[in-house]
Amino acid sequence: MSVPTPDSQEIFALSAPDPELWNVYIVRALLTGPGLIVLLPYLYFRYHSLRYTFDEEGIHMRVGILFRREVNLTYARIQDIHLRSGVLQRWFGLADIQIQTASGSSDAELIIEGFKNFEAIRDFLYTRMRGYHAGPKLAGVPPGDQNIMAEEDANPEIVALLRTIRDELRQTRQSLGKRPPLSDV
Repeated sequence: MSVPTPDSQEIFALSAPDPELWNVYIVRALLTGPGLIVLLPYLYFRYHSLRYTFDEEGIHMRVGILFRREVNLTYARIQDIHLRSGVLQRWFGLADIQIQTASGSSDAELIIEGFKNFEAIRDFLYTRMRGYHAGPKLAGVPPGDQNIMAEEDANPEIVALLRTIRDELRQTRQSLGKRPPLSDV
């Protein structure tokens, strides 16, 4: 059974967080009590300046007005991906996607927040970090085998070697299955 890969065009089209993120920010600010006066304007500007760009090379995040922070992260640098969702986020159907690299920091290099389709984004990132790039869909070939077919176009010698090994293993398995079982002596 193969897991369908998320549609790249849907992910590439994402840029601004879902409006539900603003609701999460409002509730967080209200829960701070008197801190509301300082926290709400900060979260307002954060929400309205938070932008993401997904492209063939990697992820780009921009946030902030006075103190702008930009993070550019290529898919090849991604080491691990975590989903994190607090009570408020779950209530509004959101989660944070925490992306870690081998930078030596224990914190996430990039946190993608404010999207309802966080599982599709996570799956997309996993396929990209593993080096798979979707090529044209092959007619009549099941989706799970299309990855193999795309690799075959890239390096036919390795695929031929792997198929030879596969065939020999099948023959060995069949010949072992035909032998009478060993008796306990």
